[in-house]
Amino acid sequence: MNTDALHRDALVIDSHNDTIVAHIRRGNWSIARGGGETIEDRPGVIAFLRGGEAPRPGAADIQINLPKMRSGGIDTGFFAIDVTLARPNHLAYALDGFGFLLTDLASSPIPARIVRSARDITAAKEMGELGLLLAIEHADCVERSLNVLRALYELGVRSIGLTHNVSSWAADGCLEAREGVGLTRFGVQLIQEMNRLGMLVDLAHVSPGAFFHALKVSTRPVIFSHGNAHALCPHPRNLTDDQLCALAQRGGVIGLSFVPYFVDAAEPTFERFLDHVDHVARVAGIGAVGLGSDFDGGGTLLPDATHMPRVTQGLLDRGYAEHEVRQVLGLNTLRVIREAIG
Repeated sequence: MNTDALHRDALVIDSHNDTIVAHIRRGNWSIARGGGETIEDRPGVIAFLRGGEAPRPGAADIQINLPKMRSGGIDTGFFAIDVTLARPNHLAYALDGFGFLLTDLASSPIPARIVRSARDITAAKEMGELGLLLAIEHADCVERSLNVLRALYELGVRSIGLTHNVSSWAADGCLEAREGVGLTRFGVQLIQEMNRLGMLVDLAHVSPGAFFHALKVSTRPVIFSHGNAHALCPHPRNLTDDQLCALAQRGGVIGLSFVPYFVDAAEPTFERFLDHVDHVARVAGIGAVGLGSDFDGGGTLLPDATHMPRVTQGLLDRGYAEHEVRQVLGLNTLRVIREAIG
């Protein structure tokens, strides 16, 4: 099977993008239609609190939308909303973004669905539809209420990151890490309820203490949705070898990111990104490797989602077998979704 056929046949899951907020901040650009088209003028919380945003240097104006997902062979993407800067309006900010997305999808010319389970993801692939998994960064979105968590679950949210660099009511963030401190009491309750409901616990951005504490508390596999290997690039957002091994031992997956400064502080190249794949596979096993682009949130190592087939070609060039390529592209992440969500 040639590279293009393999990429199109494989299930490709990208475990993180920031495209909802990026589209709103461009002036309500349509995620469904792409091409800089706008949906009707809809005043909202994100637009009011954040204002406009210029495209990121080194990348396309918008890195991922439905047309680009289809062109790049991405079957399901985690569409995340980072609520960190919305204080004290975290919940309203998230609901505003998801409402924007749902309104846009209602008139999508490309078949797409909100996916709530592994079964939804595989069904969408079989039907030729794109899958969008709703995700939140920073657990303050639940406003310290497990009732709000349940409401977000019913809306379709299936992944929540405990922090976003800074600390939350649930845990310490990686840029505010305190020695010997992990989850708060509420953080423990939050993970337990997410396990019960069937939601992915995302440990991207948490402190080392919170990372290991969360692994002890969670009874289901967790995800590190976007980040890289600390041994190759010692950024606080990246995982050490000890963390990678612990993640793998609990059945988790790291979504390797295209953020240049997570790849290499001096020369962030695509080949260096593949070095991270090699390192994680060697240290934690190929079953722990996934993809978490961070498109529209800093993942500019690739210009946009249409370039995703380069990953498949790069893995084949590095000598990975076809079944290993399929694991990295999406099957590893699908396994975690199946075991954590259902």
